[in-house]
Amino acid sequence: MHSLNSNFAAHKHKKTSMFRNIPTVTKNLLIINIVAFLAAQVLSMSGIDLNDIFGLHFFMASDFRIYQLVTYMFMHGNFTHIFFNMFALWMFGCVVENVWGPKKYLFYYMVCGIGAGLMQELAQFVSYSVEGLAAYSSVNMGNGMNIPMETYLNMLTTVGASGAIYAILLAFGMTFPNERMFVFPLPIPIKAKWFVIGYAAVELFSAFSTSNDGVAHLAHLGGMLFGFILIRYWKRHPYSDYGDFGTNKGAQFFNNMRANWERRRHQKTTTQEQRSEQTRRESDWDYNRRQQEEQAEIDRILDKIRKSGYESLSKAEKQRLFDSSNRK
Repeated sequence: MHSLNSNFAAHKHKKTSMFRNIPTVTKNLLIINIVAFLAAQVLSMSGIDLNDIFGLHFFMASDFRIYQLVTYMFMHGNFTHIFFNMFALWMFGCVVENVWGPKKYLFYYMVCGIGAGLMQELAQFVSYSVEGLAAYSSVNMGNGMNIPMETYLNMLTTVGASGAIYAILLAFGMTFPNERMFVFPLPIPIKAKWFVIGYAAVELFSAFSTSNDGVAHLAHLGGMLFGFILIRYWKRHPYSDYGDFGTNKGAQFFNNMRANWERRRHQKTTTQEQRSEQTRRESDWDYNRRQQEEQAEIDRILDKIRKSGYESLSKAEKQRLFDSSNRK
């Protein structure tokens, strides 16, 4: 009995450790999505449709709200939908967040999710215009059933984190292009870059196929498109601040406060003369120089990953990358 209890406790501790090892942002995204899905299932028994409230409606529909561009990515249609999205988020999101850091990762996830929603809105508007629906007051749904145009437009609702998930998949493929992956039912591993390209090709083909499978393929491609644009921008501007949402002044202010706090902490034992303005300027210069050297080293490691894959890194390089991501 003692052995059985010990094994159970060890197994429980292992599961708890695995959960704790999920990076902060990915863990919270998983929790929010799962809680939202369970809440939607429970409230549906009372006739409350959260997917209708928080799902992304067509912008010409009466039920459209601007906040739905954010909330739609936390709603899901069924168990299969959320299961595969959350599995992919856990599988690829953990790696990307550990490499990028939480601030950059969350910014990327949200922007790509919103971008995917915008692409879906554009696709629906093109379909609305091409079909000439503006000239009709109702739509024939088949079997002699006509519904008012307003009702039909409100039925064009999108839910799911797939757009943001596809962007995470793209980020993994571009960061670790030569990482080998086993993909069912292929009998041999393939490189991540071919896996991503294949997924994008399937989505592109599905988006322009004549069959309507109810999947927002253009939203998936939209997430990947916005992700590609962000990654290319960051590659060309490696010293940009990922969390300032377009303004550097606020970030610079807080960075200066942090630098001053660190300098004061390390100078508690110095004399009043050593705290002169000249010494402070020299400390700022040393700090900035060290930051630039560390960033250059991280850029070198990331370039090595892009060229040769994550496994080509030495143990010291992997540890340096991990330590850097924890400081962001």
